[in-house]
Amino acid sequence: MDPKIAPSDNGGMTNTSLFHLERRDPARNMKRFYRLAVERDLFGEILLVREWGRIGRQGRRRIEPQPDTEAALMRASTLARAKRRRGYVEIPSPA
Repeated sequence: MDPKIAPSDNGGMTNTSLFHLERRDPARNMKRFYRLAVERDLFGEILLVREWGRIGRQGRRRIEPQPDTEAALMRASTLARAKRRRGYVEIPSPA
């Protein structure tokens, strides 16, 4: 997937997730999700937002400031690639 950031009306970025990955293994009772998004905060700083947890639950959230959009996209791609190696599959977002 080639992530793209679309500008919003306020000069920021849309808050859509770049990657939504899931890992399901009924034999191990495993139902996990991992979501990555690039957002801009109120002060204009670029943020990489990582969310993960059990499907159907709130989950955890980590926000990492990034120097620019390109660095945030590269970091998101690296994290998504690592999750795929661990058995997560990408779930396409509804169009």
